[in-house]
Amino acid sequence: MPISLPRLTSSLSTLLLAGLCALAPAAHAQDGKPVEKKTQKKPADKKAGSDKTKPKSKPPAKSAAKKKVVADDQGEFVNFNDWKDVGRFIDEMVERNQFQRGDLNDLFAKTRYVDSAIQLIKPAPSTKPKNWSAYRARFVEPVRINAGVEFWNTYGVALARAEAQYGVPMEIIVGIIGVETVYGRNTGNFRVMDALTTLAFDYPNTPNREARMAFFRGELENTLLLAREAGIDPLSLRGSYAGAIGWPQFMPGSIREYAVDFDGDGKIDLRNSPVDAIGSVAHYLSVHGWQRGEPVAFPVTVSADNLQWQAMLNQGLEAKYSEDQLHAAGISTPPLPAGQRFGLVDLQNGTGPTEYWIATNNFYAITQYNRSYFYAMSVADLGRAVAVARNR
Repeated sequence: MPISLPRLTSSLSTLLLAGLCALAPAAHAQDGKPVEKKTQKKPADKKAGSDKTKPKSKPPAKSAAKKKVVADDQGEFVNFNDWKDVGRFIDEMVERNQFQRGDLNDLFAKTRYVDSAIQLIKPAPSTKPKNWSAYRARFVEPVRINAGVEFWNTYGVALARAEAQYGVPMEIIVGIIGVETVYGRNTGNFRVMDALTTLAFDYPNTPNREARMAFFRGELENTLLLAREAGIDPLSLRGSYAGAIGWPQFMPGSIREYAVDFDGDGKIDLRNSPVDAIGSVAHYLSVHGWQRGEPVAFPVTVSADNLQWQAMLNQGLEAKYSEDQLHAAGISTPPLPAGQRFGLVDLQNGTGPTEYWIATNNFYAITQYNRSYFYAMSVADLGRAVAVARNR
């Protein structure tokens, strides 16, 4: 029987995995730490202007002994208006989007530098082994499962409507919102303007620094546009250290492009409307390739003798191989849906055995939300665990 969610470690696993098949109409990230959501189109790989000399108003470096990274960092005062790159950004906003220069100067005078956002955005140490079991345990656990049951019971009508309209199963929507914010409990307490401005103009020194700063400048622009369109103060927006907002943790650009008014009140509000969040998650996945009625993933075994399957790893976030190609490469599979394509996914378990799965287009649709394989599997696993707990 096809299996469409990761297997569970308890004796209940066979029942849970088989059950999803009946229910589902439905560059590999560093999987040791949740990666920043990709709920916006990939930015163009272009260089953003950067001053060679740091502005005098930038806060002095703190010693490691004094540095404390906290999730609700209120930031430090700097005069962003003195930063040349910020000045160029303001020029662009005035020319391209007809903002008033004085209004933007006033806004950036109130915007703070958030050092903890810099520390949190830094990549996880590459020497630390990836551990799928440990990662999964952080999300598929009693608090989230119980909160998910309550969420589903409260918003079941909206979830069913989203599934009918967009083809995304209710358990997948429940899984994403649960992994992201524990059903609205942890939506982030950074001022979005502070976090995005800090990352847009002082991103850590990494190989992709220029591209990442360009991405965050785009999100900063979208924040200003979103606030103007909604008639709200940009400084009132709060979210994650990377600027993601609301129950589903959409980046500002994704709110403008993919969020929907699912509760019909005439406005889109992912901060205060769980129903808007439900519809927006389903719409996002639908736009990014979700196929109604298809499963998510199947567990497989790989040959120790025929190692052709190794070439199928890390081949992008798409399903590209036929069943015959999988078998020829030394991959043993359960019976598969005819005519579908698949990708090979490795879930490393530290010093333990690696799990291997073949993923469908629906698995890869979830990775458009967050590029981590671990993330996509955890979403599917949590949603299924909530569905089982709810039906006990």
